[in-house]
Amino acid sequence: MTQDHETNPPPGAGTRRSGEVLLEARGITKQFGDVRANDDVSLVLRAGEIHALLGENGAGKSTLVKILYGALEPNAGTLHWRGAPVRISSPAEARALGIGMVFQHFSLFEALTVAENIALALPGGTPLRDLSKRIRSVSQDYGLALDPDAIVADLPVGIRQRIEIVRCLLQEPKLIIMDEPTSVLTPQEADQLFLTLERLTAEGCAILYISHRLEEVKRICHHATIMRHGKVVMECDPAQETAGSLARLMVGSAVHDLKRGAQAAEGGPRLELRGLSAPPDGPFSVALQDINLSVTGGEVVAIAGIAGNGQGELFDLLSGERRAQDSGAIVIDGTASGHLGITLRRRQGCGFVPEERLGHGAVPGLRLSENIVLTRHGTGDGLVRGGMLDMGLARRMEQRIKSNFDVRMSHDDPEARALSGGNLQKFVIGRELDRTPGVLVVNQPTWGVDAGAAALIRQELIDLSRQGSAVLVISQDLDEIFEVADRIAVISRGHLSPAEPAAQLTRERIGLLMGGLEEGQGKAGHAA
Repeated sequence: MTQDHETNPPPGAGTRRSGEVLLEARGITKQFGDVRANDDVSLVLRAGEIHALLGENGAGKSTLVKILYGALEPNAGTLHWRGAPVRISSPAEARALGIGMVFQHFSLFEALTVAENIALALPGGTPLRDLSKRIRSVSQDYGLALDPDAIVADLPVGIRQRIEIVRCLLQEPKLIIMDEPTSVLTPQEADQLFLTLERLTAEGCAILYISHRLEEVKRICHHATIMRHGKVVMECDPAQETAGSLARLMVGSAVHDLKRGAQAAEGGPRLELRGLSAPPDGPFSVALQDINLSVTGGEVVAIAGIAGNGQGELFDLLSGERRAQDSGAIVIDGTASGHLGITLRRRQGCGFVPEERLGHGAVPGLRLSENIVLTRHGTGDGLVRGGMLDMGLARRMEQRIKSNFDVRMSHDDPEARALSGGNLQKFVIGRELDRTPGVLVVNQPTWGVDAGAAALIRQELIDLSRQGSAVLVISQDLDEIFEVADRIAVISRGHLSPAEPAAQLTRERIGLLMGGLEEGQGKAGHAA
């Protein structure tokens, strides 16, 4: 359950600037073609301090931390480790110094176990059995419990994030760079992570913390550096700022409030789930049990829940990536559609945005125009004529999406992996909204995006519904859910509660349902 951390920050939040300088960046500049991603950036990271690095998507944060971690080399400027100049030309050299990183996009081999993935990042020589014991011990100590023998492909994203964090902790770094570490964690897991970070800094570790969740920045960070358009524009004590003032510093202007407007005149249901059930499709999957839901044109219905309770399984069935056992269990605009695949559902006017944007929502090595072709080749948009692809039209679509959704890129039509996480998210959602779908299903719509981009995406979802479309949002972010939803349901252990008007629900009630408690009576538990 989301908590108000601003009014009760933990001990130690606020300025803490007396520790040893571990890493200093001086005048870092990095050029990509005509774009200067970092422009004379300087940064000082001290032992015992959680230092926030804030900025819009595309502000240059990712470029800077890749330089600090040795994944990129600057065109100008120097790095100093404990006062001595260093050249960090690879992540291995960074780790040898004592710098670890938890990436926003997971770097895991899905066919391997948790222990095997972690072993790849550690020095050789440790027997896998001994490493598994260490993983169990460390992950339990930090409240991020892992099964070392689990296959990564079977794990939800929240558990995969735990692997990344524990893998970093096992390297015993002096400086940890964290890129959106709580974006796929439950509020309870995030609270445990914050306790872990406090413990690490008390032991003299430095944390460079990138997050778009400004309330948590205010809660745990001692200092903040704010970037805009590749430059450092300000340093501040985040505890002395409001979330709104931090957002304004990041964006350069006020973040617009959402305009909900009146709901469209209610028509018939456009998306119906009628007793939808499905067995688990893997050893760590969740069975869906008798799910009933109706989403009418003109409304946004949100599904809340803790990661790993069936959200991914439900999305796969709604999108057609997995077929329903009963065709009539999924009805789209009056047509039984449970047996249809994703292309045929798109032809019915549906759009789908998966949780994982890089690898699932977009192919990393393909250009944006080519990714458009992958989702729209069979939808009657004119991309395929006489068996031939019209790539000119695809590129014009890419330009339109770029303009309408403020997708920032170093050059036209780049590969998907060249975009920052937030800009790729805007592209993936913009690609679906560009078609004005009659039914849109979106999983974690603003994962890892800045305040301005999140407001843009949420406003677009509301606006689409007000045009008469049915919008179903699956999200772990209760703030987001209350901002966009007309009705809210909660998924727990594969069961879905009845959708109720958002205005009649409290965070406390939703929290009970998320944890498997119905009105505080009888605990069902939840999948980890």
